[in-house]
Amino acid sequence: MKHILTDSIFFGAVLSLAAYEAGLLLKKKFKLAVLNPLLIGTLCVMAVLTLMKIEYPRYNESAKYISYLLTPATVCLAVPLYRQINLLKQNLKAVAGGISAGVLANLFSIFLLSKLLGLNHEQYVTLLPKSITTAIGLGLSEELGGITTITVAVIIITGILGNVIAELVCSIFRIADPVAKGLALGTASHAIGTAKAMEMGEIEGAMSSLAIAVAGLVTVCGVSVFAELM
Repeated sequence: MKHILTDSIFFGAVLSLAAYEAGLLLKKKFKLAVLNPLLIGTLCVMAVLTLMKIEYPRYNESAKYISYLLTPATVCLAVPLYRQINLLKQNLKAVAGGISAGVLANLFSIFLLSKLLGLNHEQYVTLLPKSITTAIGLGLSEELGGITTITVAVIIITGILGNVIAELVCSIFRIADPVAKGLALGTASHAIGTAKAMEMGEIEGAMSSLAIAVAGLVTVCGVSVFAELM
């Protein structure tokens, strides 16, 4: 039975979608931020693979079809941004300053923590792309000589964490402006944070969509400098 399931070319895709749906049901039922569908889905997939003793390459071979949708899904984020183009023009300076500050804060904090924890260069550059979308971060990590599998894991964890604590952070620091919320989520937590921003409102979603693209470009430029610091 196990081999019949795992030999299916869509086994990984079906398992991933079913696990995510389970996460959605739990989130709707209990309405707790920690029950993030992506987090629950990831844990469910890990549990199934462990219990059935399925090796990751076999799972990934049949789950890769979902990954093909990553780039088109990211491009589609331009739609809410287009709808809020006038708001973007009105806040252009704030948008540029906010995203730049967020990227620099991210890179500088990784540098300081890497120094404090005694990480080597390979580990350091592996973490540098943690706040940008996987499509950009994966290539950047590979180019810098980082460990790409860890980079992907760190990017996902960063996104989930941002998604889970977004409302709490905004509440603690009394961030009420929708533009500020969107920029913060997109810059710090890429597409997963943007999913949360879209739940908050259309303006938040549009600004977060913009932040993903701009933060990715600024990070690519900034990483080339920060990578040489250690």
